Amino acid sequence: MSRSGRILVRHATRAGLISATMLLAGVQAIAASGIDVVMNQAKIVKLARPADTIVIGNPAIADASVQDDTTIVLTGRGFGVTNLVVLDADGNPIVDEQVTVSRDNPPHSVRIYRRAIVQTLSCTPYCESSYKSEAERTSEIEMSAGGQ
Repeated sequence: MSRSGRILVRHATRAGLISATMLLAGVQAIAASGIDVVMNQAKIVKLARPADTIVIGNPAIADASVQDDTTIVLTGRGFGVTNLVVLDADGNPIVDEQVTVSRDNPPHSVRIYRRAIVQTLSCTPYCESSYKSEAERTSEIEMSAGGQ
């Protein structure tokens, strides 16, 4: 192959790698989209048009309540991933998003680890044991049982 042919192949390879990298970045951005909710907290979801039907894939993970015809309040109930589907009166989707519920680690929170036992304290302004939902208690029991 001639020198100019090798240079063209190199440029084509670089262009292909750059295109593939940009494509993967776009796929990751789409995968990263969704609604993030913190456990035991609410998040407001505004809709583009009035909703008729609201479906949560797993109500043990998230709960949805209707504030008005264009506002939904999502509440994180348990750890995990589920989905939210909102349909209008004609059955057309308004929202079809993944909902991820995770634990927030606020700056005024302290975790104490004693072997398999974890205690979370909320220090605002005095350190007190923080509230644990049923999902958090179940998770801790399962984690401590797995280590034995």
